[in-house]
Amino acid sequence: MTGIETISAHDLDKYYGDRNVMIIDLRDKEEYEASHFDGAVNIPYEELDIFEALPANKTLVLYCDRGSASLLAARELMQRGYRVKSVVGGFHAYKGTNLYFPAEHSKIR
Repeated sequence: MTGIETISAHDLDKYYGDRNVMIIDLRDKEEYEASHFDGAVNIPYEELDIFEALPANKTLVLYCDRGSASLLAARELMQRGYRVKSVVGGFHAYKGTNLYFPAEHSKIR
């Protein structure tokens, strides 16, 4: 999987609020609804066949539960010409300040 740019889960916070970046949560809907990185869009890995709908003018930062699915998706998206970064360790490794719990409608800071 050479050529895929990876970032640490800790570095995910650096992309928070960046208008040139789209953060994509590849986990299933239930996992996303329980908790996710604030501002992330949920596109489950199994539904990534909607490549045409992804913005070509943004860097796509992908995360899944532990990192393997985001690497596979990053490879596919890179082959289609997208600028992509994959989060090593996935959401499981994220311990930052931008967690969102939609069920309680509260952001943990």
